[in-house]
Amino acid sequence: MPSTLSFNGLRKSYGGAPALSDVSLTLAPGRVHALVGENGAGKSTLIKLIAGVVPADTMTVTKDGAPITLNSAGDALAAGFRFIHQELNIVPQLSVAENILLGQPGATRYGLFVDWKALSQKANSALAELGIDDIDVRVHAGGLGVGDQMLVKIASALVRDEGAEAPGLYVFDEPTAALSDTESEKLFDVIERLKKDGAAILYVSHRLGEIMQICDDVTVLRNGAHVITTPIADTSRDEIVHQMTGRELMDGYPPRIQSIGANPVCAAKNISSAKLDQINFTLRDGEILGVAGLSDCGQTEILRLFLGLERALAGSLTFNTSAAPRNPVQAWQRGVAYVPRERRSEGLMMTLGVRQNTLLPHYRGLFANRRAEIEKTRGLETDVKLKAVGPDQVVHELSGGNQQKVVFAKAIAKNPRLLLLDEPTRGVDVGAKFEIYSLIRHLSEGGCSVIMSSSDLPELIGMCDRILILHAGRQYDIIEPQGMQPGDLLATFYDHHKTSELP
Repeated sequence: MPSTLSFNGLRKSYGGAPALSDVSLTLAPGRVHALVGENGAGKSTLIKLIAGVVPADTMTVTKDGAPITLNSAGDALAAGFRFIHQELNIVPQLSVAENILLGQPGATRYGLFVDWKALSQKANSALAELGIDDIDVRVHAGGLGVGDQMLVKIASALVRDEGAEAPGLYVFDEPTAALSDTESEKLFDVIERLKKDGAAILYVSHRLGEIMQICDDVTVLRNGAHVITTPIADTSRDEIVHQMTGRELMDGYPPRIQSIGANPVCAAKNISSAKLDQINFTLRDGEILGVAGLSDCGQTEILRLFLGLERALAGSLTFNTSAAPRNPVQAWQRGVAYVPRERRSEGLMMTLGVRQNTLLPHYRGLFANRRAEIEKTRGLETDVKLKAVGPDQVVHELSGGNQQKVVFAKAIAKNPRLLLLDEPTRGVDVGAKFEIYSLIRHLSEGGCSVIMSSSDLPELIGMCDRILILHAGRQYDIIEPQGMQPGDLLATFYDHHKTSELP
């Protein structure tokens, strides 16, 4: 029977700094409840508390008025809570089916042997709930694209044995950050079905269009405190933004003031690799080049070429008039910086502090100067507007958006000549996005060239001087986006017959 869940008096501090201050939340069956706020507002901390993975300083939880205990992840699972976290915590060496059934009662024969056929059937059924039939559940999950990996994580929350009681709460934390528009719509259909089944749904997203589209209620947090809870029908996008930030938010994108320089910084000439074919462009001083196309069509591979993580099989790749770096160590030394798509698995060492993460690729010599490191880190914290207790706060204690700012601090620490950005504002709130855009524009105006891959079409149009369009790894066009609408840019992704234009 559907139940009402109440979470009262949630408090949590890290190093004496409050992450949550006496926050309460009631989730009703059959309703989608949005949880929004700027990065560092306390959303991730709240989710960790109700998931039982982080102990609360204080918290009272009731289910239809009866108290329940959440001292562990097992308690949350037993209470009927299911979580889809924003970070892709898959086990890459295991199959898709094993990842989907991870933590679930296993499909076994005689309680001793894995029933691989039954395991595959349950995994396929969970994917079918999302309308997905093109993911082979037998392959290693690590070989999937980012969007498919997120679909696997979502499917894992939909698994239940036939006749078992349906979960009472689903928590979605930035589930569409790695999904295409089509994949997102399939997820929204599933959420609508879960609503009709009487589940309570807590939905966290920085995409306010989604909030207005699929949610019934919204709670706003600011600086760890509750600001307002209201039905979506009684508010507006602008009002939600104002409640989140406590200020009027600047719209749009910082304009280009300085013109693009004339000197070439890097170039790709007839480049082909394992996933790319006939890539041609030249990037000049301070120019921002977007890379766009349908999901997993080669955007990341172009960035990885200049970082030395991919090898060109044909053509020439140059940086600063000489051959491009052969490996990441050489790239960082020569002034190439990288902000990866997956900050936790590719950009950060989660158990180390802000200082170590920020300076890690820049260490030279045998001995470190701790005082100089702290001074440098504090300066970078100011540059990226990082919210942290101090330079040595452990990164896993930070919100997702502040973790992203640590990645940016690392990237700009040595004034890069070329900045490679892969989904730079993924999982970042509306206020912090403008701060990141302003930082990118400032670097660009100072002569740093930027190659930016993004699935956020307004972001590409608003920030880029030119956009390279890819289809299945092949270059189809390079366009100037000024005056374009997102729909116009999207249409170019499907124009498969257009002849590639060289810059």
